[in-house]
Amino acid sequence: MKPLWFILLALLPLAATKAQTADSAGVLHFSLGNVEFEMIPVEGGTFMMGTNVVDKRKPTYEAERPAHEVTIGSFYMSRFEVTQPLWVAVMGSNPSQWQDNDSLPVEQVSWTAAQNFVTLLSQMLGYTFRLPTEAEWEYAAKGGNQRQPAISADNLYDHAWYCANSKGRTHPVGQKAPNVLGLYDMAGNVSEWCSDWMSTYQPTSQTNPQGPRNGESRILRGGNYNSPSYNCTATDRSWYLPQSAYQYFGLRIVLESLEPLIDD
Repeated sequence: MKPLWFILLALLPLAATKAQTADSAGVLHFSLGNVEFEMIPVEGGTFMMGTNVVDKRKPTYEAERPAHEVTIGSFYMSRFEVTQPLWVAVMGSNPSQWQDNDSLPVEQVSWTAAQNFVTLLSQMLGYTFRLPTEAEWEYAAKGGNQRQPAISADNLYDHAWYCANSKGRTHPVGQKAPNVLGLYDMAGNVSEWCSDWMSTYQPTSQTNPQGPRNGESRILRGGNYNSPSYNCTATDRSWYLPQSAYQYFGLRIVLESLEPLIDD
């Protein structure tokens, strides 16, 4: 264990470079250089994860079954998908296919690169950022403990960039309607990496599930600009090898608490 004076000295550069404030709604505002981003509070609760609906338009519909009870702790989730300027501020380069607007989400990101991003962001700002678990992602997409009517074909056009309105590319974040928590683009634009390895659902209730300890493919959630409407639901699951980096793949980040990150 390092002595307290060493820890305090190590934290001085972080304190001098990071900016973090909270507004009256509890939203956290961070800045990294001249790049700003917001983290929305998501109060924990219990919900039904997955679905028992059979949609045979989806080759993988069985992966969403059975619906099962899950309890989630509180956390913060980024209001928007990670943008290209934030990615560049952390990683130093931009892998994206489309780079004609500073509000575009970063894409062509692998799970491995996304993990490197959250690790470096945590070190730069002094808090533990990470990818959401897929249970956290689905809970937030469904409105957390505030709930909300499911996004469907009737209102998807207002909430998402998908195959019917995207013109085959990504769009600046925040242009479509948010969900009840104030989270944008959860149903489209880019699909978002989660921390979990892919596994089948079990019918038993769970608390803060993390997925299996090992596996072959990592989970992506949320539709993307190329998705049909039936792949833009809150329960839809896809999975790819962690080194896969397509122009449909981006990320959204989570912060568990404002407890500072201190390395032993």
